[in-house]
Amino acid sequence: MLRLYSRAYSRTLTSINHQPPPSLDLQTILGQVGALATRGQLNEALTLFYALQPPPSLIHCNQTYATLFHACARHSSLRQGLSLHHFMLAHNQITPPDLFVSNHLINMYSKFGCLDHARHLFDEMPKRNLVTWTALISGYAQRGLADNCFRLFAAMLAHHLPNEFAFASVLSSCAAETVCGRQVHALALKMSLDACTYVANALITMYSKGGVCDVSQDDDAWKVFATMESRNLISWNSMIAGFQCCGLGAQALHLFVQMHLDGLEFDRATLLSVFSSLNGVNGIDDLVVAKFCYQLHCLVVKTGFILVIEVVTAIVKAYSDLGGDVADCYRLFSETSCHRDIVAWTGIMTIYSQRDPEEVISLFCQLRWENLTPDRYTFSIVLKAYASLATERHASAVHSQVIKAGFGGDTVLANALIHAYARCGSISLSKQVFDEIEVRDVVSWNTMLKAYALYGQAADALQLFSQMDMKPDSATFVSLLCACSHAGLVEEGIKIFDSMLERYGIVPLCDHYACMVDILGRAGRVGEAEKLVSRMPMEPDSVVWSALLGSCRKHGHTQLAKLAADRLKELAPEGSLVYVQMSNIYSSDGNFGEAGLIRKEMKGSRVKKEPGLSWIEIRNQVHVFSSGGRRHLERNLISRELKELVGRLREIGYVPDTSSSLHDVEEEHKEEQLYHHSEKLALVFAIMNESSLHCKTRKRLYRWWPSLTYFKVPSLVESSRRVVMIIEKACSSDHGLGHGLDLGAQF
Repeated sequence: MLRLYSRAYSRTLTSINHQPPPSLDLQTILGQVGALATRGQLNEALTLFYALQPPPSLIHCNQTYATLFHACARHSSLRQGLSLHHFMLAHNQITPPDLFVSNHLINMYSKFGCLDHARHLFDEMPKRNLVTWTALISGYAQRGLADNCFRLFAAMLAHHLPNEFAFASVLSSCAAETVCGRQVHALALKMSLDACTYVANALITMYSKGGVCDVSQDDDAWKVFATMESRNLISWNSMIAGFQCCGLGAQALHLFVQMHLDGLEFDRATLLSVFSSLNGVNGIDDLVVAKFCYQLHCLVVKTGFILVIEVVTAIVKAYSDLGGDVADCYRLFSETSCHRDIVAWTGIMTIYSQRDPEEVISLFCQLRWENLTPDRYTFSIVLKAYASLATERHASAVHSQVIKAGFGGDTVLANALIHAYARCGSISLSKQVFDEIEVRDVVSWNTMLKAYALYGQAADALQLFSQMDMKPDSATFVSLLCACSHAGLVEEGIKIFDSMLERYGIVPLCDHYACMVDILGRAGRVGEAEKLVSRMPMEPDSVVWSALLGSCRKHGHTQLAKLAADRLKELAPEGSLVYVQMSNIYSSDGNFGEAGLIRKEMKGSRVKKEPGLSWIEIRNQVHVFSSGGRRHLERNLISRELKELVGRLREIGYVPDTSSSLHDVEEEHKEEQLYHHSEKLALVFAIMNESSLHCKTRKRLYRWWPSLTYFKVPSLVESSRRVVMIIEKACSSDHGLGHGLDLGAQF
């Protein structure tokens, strides 16, 4: 520590370049030093103080040292504080600092977070008072060191009775569910300090942390607030924030309205909590909440808080959460007259990541153009967006920026990179990032397992699971069961499912049952899947019934499919899957009348089927195809190339499987529909651009077995190695053609 003081001290001495006027006496000069420090002119105060020759004795300038240490803490100048401390020790080796100066030193180091320094000074002090103990307790509380804070508070009781500031500090570090917090509350009651505003505010915050907050007689946070004789702004803010944290948006809004009607002033913290509460309002019509949001927005403009960027960011998020148009959210963000910080940019990027991932990339480039430095949250959102765009090149570019920004060792960002690379089709880069993580958490393992599951690499997933050096959670087993499902490993999946409760004490949830239904259904064991659903300890959700319906579709269990479809309509009436699947089932049975009724019902319900899309990256550009190819600019050329390829396919005997066609139309029309599936168009476009060095395709929909057979045939048609290489590359697991491998066993 002394070496640290010495380096800082040496740097400071080099800045001294003038002497104080010789005509002034010592006390006058020390008074000027104190006045400069108090006015915020810290550098001038220190320059004048260091220039005194000879350096004054500690006995004559205790007050000056205390004032300077306090100014260093207030101006967050750790380097100057270290220099001053070393200066004091170097010129006062015999006389130790008195209690007053030592307390200011402990306070300074506590505010800087240098708690080891503060504790060392605390332990070396021959005499301590209540301020000494409270300063270090406050330092521990501010850094979230609850155990250290409580132990020091308990040790203080043998020497001093705590004041309201000591109570407020230790309570702020306690959680409501711990015995410690209630013990401190009991002591405050005994000392009649619970009525103090500082202590009561800390109690409200502490009890709100427990996640249980309500306007009832049994709720501790509300009871403290309701019985307060004197409330300040922090009291109201603490209670509103408590409601917001507990998901009780209606209570938070009601309390704010009461506060406003009483004529009480509010501040930035009040508005942030109220806007955040709008997303957690239950029992109130959405239109009413949206109207309240608009009124609150007007109040913000009227009171001038629209110039505070944190408030603008909260407004933008509130409108987005309430279903507002993303263009309106961006307009509010872009038209603000205050400086847009990285939090504001991350907020608007988060909104776009959920609705328009491509726009996130544009916003990211724009914020870099404005010389803003992304933080870990910004990079996380950008990686999430890139994971939706099927381009490994861009993910690698962001990866390099993550490393350059100093976040290479951040576990959260590493997990996002694993996911992004996997979604972009590069499982090898996902594994490389995983291997380089120094401190893995359970999300790291789950994300890598999910990546293997995405490409049906069950063997790799099971091997990785055997190396897992921490307790798995519920999501771990979802990934494992998905991997077994995609690879057709029925018995392994059953063993993993049974081991959840028996070996790991994890109760299976609906997601796990859905995976098991899918595993059994893919293997043709539909009866076992039905029995499993009937034995579920909870009500099956839409995912479970969807998995069962898919199994019935594959293996022709029409009656059971009707049952699953009826339940699925009840749980997810807005989804198109149930209509598409039942229409498929009836069409496969030749019952086109029922299939037509299903399509008519779907149209009457105003349910729209999400179009299947395929992506292909050629020459660093991503091309998107939908069924029919109407989206693409080169659709006419692609159509002619496809027609030629189909002709050559027919010459070698290829006959498309039209059993999955939805419509009772002529056979040649069914074939034409199959030929123009999005993934076939992507493949043809790849053949047209075979000179590209990098070609990669990906499919969004889950089941597309007619096309996989089609993918295997062109290699027989085109004799040149370049086309064969394109086909192999498109279908390889490491270059990301959707779920190709997991369905390959069906042919």
